Amino acid sequence: MSPVRRLTALGIAGTVLIGLGMPLLQGFGDDAFLALACAGGVIAALAARLEEIPGPRALAIIVGAGLAMRLLALPAPPILSTDIFRYVWDGIVQSAGINPYRYVPADPVLAFLRDAQVYPFINRADYAVTIYPPIAQAFFLLVTRISASPLAIKIALVACEAVTIFALVGLLRLTGQSETRVAAYAWHPLPIWEIAGQGHIDGVMIALMMLGLWLALAVGRRYAGATSVVLGALAKPFALIALPGLWRPWDWRMVALVPVVIALAYLPYLSVGSGVLGFLATGYADEQGLSSGTGFTLLRLWRQAVGQWPHDTQIYLALCLTILAVLALRTGFRRIRTPERSLRDINCSIVMLLFLLSPEFPWYLLLAVPFLSVAATLPGWVLTVGGFMLYDVVPGDPQLPYEARSAILAALVAAASLVHVELRRRSGLTR
Repeated sequence: MSPVRRLTALGIAGTVLIGLGMPLLQGFGDDAFLALACAGGVIAALAARLEEIPGPRALAIIVGAGLAMRLLALPAPPILSTDIFRYVWDGIVQSAGINPYRYVPADPVLAFLRDAQVYPFINRADYAVTIYPPIAQAFFLLVTRISASPLAIKIALVACEAVTIFALVGLLRLTGQSETRVAAYAWHPLPIWEIAGQGHIDGVMIALMMLGLWLALAVGRRYAGATSVVLGALAKPFALIALPGLWRPWDWRMVALVPVVIALAYLPYLSVGSGVLGFLATGYADEQGLSSGTGFTLLRLWRQAVGQWPHDTQIYLALCLTILAVLALRTGFRRIRTPERSLRDINCSIVMLLFLLSPEFPWYLLLAVPFLSVAATLPGWVLTVGGFMLYDVVPGDPQLPYEARSAILAALVAAASLVHVELRRRSGLTR
């Protein structure tokens, strides 16, 4: 079979798997969904390796199949997450001229905005103001001015993915890699389900972050690129981890750029003062076990082995920040750097961040998926595909406890990292 036919066959197979996703999840449970996601991940990885196909033809097949997969996922019910209803609500509140950081949805002041399609499904409606930063809020407002519905949010997020695909293709050309590698993102089951299917704001963050990397590395517009990355972080803060890859030693203008962009973005919402930090500052850390340490898989395993120590959460966080700071400094102060090297450094920091902080929600792992196209590593594949084992949305189906599943995922990522290091060592010895 020719490479073009193999790519087409893989695209058809991946599309069929997406079509089976929701029926299989609802009918057979979370483990069946995990198996389907793993199969989808294998298809995306195999497709990305068909590098001998001419770029335009490969892109036509990959983008066409990726769009078909997303069209199948768009009608998916919000059973993996209900965050999208908060997005629509925040847009509705802003359209009424009200600061979204001022009131919880259940506040009587907002009673006139309630409906039967959105309000009943908002999570934390009676105790949490919004957690989402200003660029996310601007996105919610713009979309809901057109249509105040979850489907409109999803469609807009898929449009953001077009920006991500554009940036990835540009970065692949810049680094001399085959454009077929974009299949690693376009056909990966995580963005299909979590952006097109569930409508997570991570799609905006990723689009702005990857656009920033393309502007800086491919076009040579480092400050425009840094601005785009910071705007991405104002949709979801994790995007900031890409900035060291754009920085040059002692470039204080880029350092100063960051707080200026942040201040300007928050300016329209400052009528609530420090309340602009929303639920992030008023209970999120406690709710997710970040204050107590129970939300960190590695710390939880440590406690099971040796018991809980005084201040071990603070010690663990200090160690995590030290490791991430060392990686950032290595990236920012690298004397000999190429676009490919910068992308690998950023990817390393992202995988380490996600491994150490072990987010409970699989969609947080979306941050690592674009780098499977431009700086693929085995730990990245294991983390992003294996993240499907964190789902527990079907009640009553046989499944290991979350603590066991998260520990297994951490062990798999650690093992994949060791294999990756060994393979690179052997490759270095044989050059």
